[in-house]
Amino acid sequence: MSNFKQSSLGLTLIVLIAFSVWSSSLLEPCEARKGKHHQWRPNRGSPSLRQKKGYGGRHQRYHPLGHTVSALKSDSYITPEDTAVSTAAQKNSAVYNVLDYGAKGDGKADDTKAFEAAWAAACKVQASTVNVPSGSVFLVQPISFSGPNCQTDIVFQLDGKIIAPTGAGAWGSGLLQWIEFTKLEKLTIRGKGVIDGQGSVWWNDSPTYNPTDETADNSSEDSIVESYSGKMPGTRPTALRFYGSNGVTVTGITIQNSPQTHLKFDSCTNVQVSAVTVSSPGDSPNTDGIHLQNSQDVVISGASLACGDDCISIQTGCSNVFIHNVNCGPGHGVSIGGLGKDDTKACVSNITVRDVKMQNTLNGVRIKTWQGGSGSVKNVMFANIQVSEVEFPIMIDQFYCDKSHCANKTSAVAVSGINYINIQGTYTSKPAHFACSDSTPCTGVSLDTINLKSVQSGNHLYDPFCWEAYGELKTNTVPPIDCLMKGKPYSSGSTVQSKGGDYC
Repeated sequence: MSNFKQSSLGLTLIVLIAFSVWSSSLLEPCEARKGKHHQWRPNRGSPSLRQKKGYGGRHQRYHPLGHTVSALKSDSYITPEDTAVSTAAQKNSAVYNVLDYGAKGDGKADDTKAFEAAWAAACKVQASTVNVPSGSVFLVQPISFSGPNCQTDIVFQLDGKIIAPTGAGAWGSGLLQWIEFTKLEKLTIRGKGVIDGQGSVWWNDSPTYNPTDETADNSSEDSIVESYSGKMPGTRPTALRFYGSNGVTVTGITIQNSPQTHLKFDSCTNVQVSAVTVSSPGDSPNTDGIHLQNSQDVVISGASLACGDDCISIQTGCSNVFIHNVNCGPGHGVSIGGLGKDDTKACVSNITVRDVKMQNTLNGVRIKTWQGGSGSVKNVMFANIQVSEVEFPIMIDQFYCDKSHCANKTSAVAVSGINYINIQGTYTSKPAHFACSDSTPCTGVSLDTINLKSVQSGNHLYDPFCWEAYGELKTNTVPPIDCLMKGKPYSSGSTVQSKGGDYC
């Protein structure tokens, strides 16, 4: 009987041990799956994962930092420290530093491919960041960061310096832009960095450019080979251009020495530009600061613009533009136009320019159109403009011509609803110039609180000029602008009919 009890007890122990082992084997895979799903799920935006071959294998699992789990510790146990590391890595995994993609950042090696690779990776991840770090200088060839298949809310964090090539070979027969962002949604360019077009090679009268010895002596295999003896092409590129994009923000950066226009927005909507600095010599040719074309809902604020042409140029197709708290000079002031060149139609409306300071500029606030055009400029306000030693503070010119001779034509872009409020300061040539079309006179021009004095105390060089300009003096002006005609234009008892005019 005792033998039987001993046998039963032994059997019972065996069964219990087997059950315990079996239960353990059931629980362990559940914990592993849970850990895999919640703790080790890879972030597809991680550059280190994208570069590692074999990523995504069926049974191999990677930590977000790019190491295999087993290389860190056993799969069967996940500590709180691991969770913290994983979370921190995922927060930073959508930052794509151009140095991690092969950029040298020494100002000599060609870093174009590294920028392209960093962008290609960031393009696939929503709210990702391309990082151009401070302390480095990146030589970049003409490049396009293109959509429309990129994710939204991409940030281009520019804290370093990007420089353009100065050899003719980099530009072929000529390009319209150097750095371009196209067909993107909710894009931000920000930082304290610099985009330097190195434009003096284009501006100089000499067709050749002599580099410094430091650049010339560079013989690294990674360096770009440039021909400094070749003549630069006639087409000069814009430094930074945005095309066909919505929700563009540019803030904090400096753009300098562009071969031509510094910053251009073409066919863009919902644009915000703030605290941007543009810097090039006052005699550099056609180096507009900010150029707007076919763009709507634009706000430009807090900018400091020094260049060789218009500080801000507003071209056809622009509407709902608000410019405020801007410093301009040297340059050609803030201009709408030239519009209607080569008998084209131009439409510009709802433009506000206010709280602007201008020093030593050719013009202050200007509207310029070519003879022969059609369309309209309407609903414009220039307010709180402070000028200092500006040649022509207030100007409307419907006979604009940038050649020695332009043919006379009867049609014109109609100009109406132009309001000048609180324009004050000093001028060096003429305080106000309104030269309007015979067939399409300017209408609805209003002047309120205009106080402009010649730099030669008590003397003005030229009196205000008006031709076919109609509107209203809401207050007395200094000097008196008596040439502005009241009301609306009439001819033989009927309103003058335009052969160009408002078809917008």
